[in-house]
Amino acid sequence: MVEKLQKKLNDSAFIRWSALILIALMMFFGYMFVDMLSPLKSQLESSLGWNSTTFGTYASSEYFLNVFCFFLIFAGIILDKMGIRFTGMLSASLMVIGACIKFYGMSDLFIGSGLEAWMNSWWVALPATAKMSCLGFMIFGCGCEMAGTTVSKAIAKWFKGKEMAMAMGLEMSIARLGVFAAMWLSPMVYEKVGGVSAPVAFGAILLIIGLLFYSIFVVMDRKFDKQLEAAGELTQEANEEEFKLKDLGKIFSSKMFWLVALLCVLYYSAIFPFQRYAPDFLNTTLGVENGAQLFSCFPILAMVFTPFLGGFIDRKGKAASMLMLGSLIMIVCHLSFAFLLPAFPTKWLAVTLVVTLGVSFSLVPAALWPSVPKIIDNRILGSAYCIIFWIQNIGLFAVPMLIGNVLDKTGGYTVPMVIFSVFGVLALLFSLWLKRENKKQNFGLEEPNIK
Repeated sequence: MVEKLQKKLNDSAFIRWSALILIALMMFFGYMFVDMLSPLKSQLESSLGWNSTTFGTYASSEYFLNVFCFFLIFAGIILDKMGIRFTGMLSASLMVIGACIKFYGMSDLFIGSGLEAWMNSWWVALPATAKMSCLGFMIFGCGCEMAGTTVSKAIAKWFKGKEMAMAMGLEMSIARLGVFAAMWLSPMVYEKVGGVSAPVAFGAILLIIGLLFYSIFVVMDRKFDKQLEAAGELTQEANEEEFKLKDLGKIFSSKMFWLVALLCVLYYSAIFPFQRYAPDFLNTTLGVENGAQLFSCFPILAMVFTPFLGGFIDRKGKAASMLMLGSLIMIVCHLSFAFLLPAFPTKWLAVTLVVTLGVSFSLVPAALWPSVPKIIDNRILGSAYCIIFWIQNIGLFAVPMLIGNVLDKTGGYTVPMVIFSVFGVLALLFSLWLKRENKKQNFGLEEPNIK
């Protein structure tokens, strides 16, 4: 009877994995919304008068407030001070609000209105529909990036001493399924309903459902905290690990933190911006119209492999080595996109390269995110994740605009793919440096989590 009373929610495999599914579904809908317009670049240009530079500005706007208003820095402080329940609900709500504004900016309610006319009167190079879409995407981006860090800390809490890397891997797999879904569903919704605003409305509805799923998790987490408090664990943790603003200095003074953060921004700058342009790249290079469906293969192997790679790290380690291998694979893929695919423009080669890039996208995140708790104290873990995301967002803000401008000037994708390859080379160099420093300082990145 005593053992039964002492058993906590996360001691039940079914309950802790159910909690994971609830928060992962919120991220699934978030990732899906991010790429709802990626397959519709040409439709945006024909129906709303956008061009590649406009599309790049729109893609970059998701990260504007996070980077220049330091929202992610504040998000980390909010997360460490207020906890995963408040921060998760706030982030999910911001995603819904941003999505609704973005939908309004592309709907008939806005087009032809006095507000559109006024917004077209300044910064005339950017259409009013793009301005309003950017505003919504900025707010959505604040919520989405905050949600990513919140989910990471929630998993670290619920899977402490358990299958943490595997859980993070499964969450990433479910989230990436959103990319696959967006590449298929967005063109279908566009064709059946009509108008580029229809997929945005569909995504906004799904985000509301994601908010409801996280609300259920909040109820579970509140009960979990009561169990921890009854066992004396919550009080002890609060006393020993109370967050203090001055502790942020420990993050910025950590060499290992900077290596992880710089590796992160370099690697993801060659993944997510490429993801925005990939459907159009495949359409242009192969002379097809189903580039989005071809690119939907990208997350397949990542979805399958990432949880298993997380389980491997839990039991065998080798996280730093995985970072190196993943960076190397990415370099090969982007160079092949630049030179090999244009020379041999076949669907089977394109799908092979896209799926192989997905292998890289399973190796690096599976190793990267579970490594952060090993180098950063738990009381400032939320802030550490948010600062890493903030640094990552700098790249994700700048690179889409860079690629859009290069496309308008060169008219082709060779130079953009070379740029992505350069990011991969730099990521490989930082992963080598990280492995060397880990060996010198013994942070345990190559050691298993479960011993």
